[in-house]
Amino acid sequence: MRQYTTTATATGRDGRAFSSDGRLDLRLALQKELGGDGDGTNPEQLFAAGYAACFASAMQLVARKQKIDVSGMSVTAEVGLSPNGSGGFQLDVKLLVKLPDALGAETKRQLVETTHQVCPYSNATRGNIPVELATA
Repeated sequence: MRQYTTTATATGRDGRAFSSDGRLDLRLALQKELGGDGDGTNPEQLFAAGYAACFASAMQLVARKQKIDVSGMSVTAEVGLSPNGSGGFQLDVKLLVKLPDALGAETKRQLVETTHQVCPYSNATRGNIPVELATA
């Protein structure tokens, strides 16, 4: 049973994206690197923001269960768009997780790996696109 459902509609890379509740309403624009004017956001930015937020929330859940203090942590998602060699495109992701210095390297690694198993975005992308995990 779903705990939450949302709906969004988009009219294309040079258009608009909006949610059914009206809380999201963005102008979309094709990136300059792809021949557009770049005067709006793009799907890759939205994906990066969503993945970073989701992973950070999942990490807070995992850390709370393990009684680890991750105050001040952040997640940066770098999303790449590349030709796939078959006339289409593919995504790749690098997640950089900034954790408190007081945590040891092994604790950080285990926390990130466990979070990667819990995060809905990680579960959705697993086996579909490369996701690199890094800590700072």
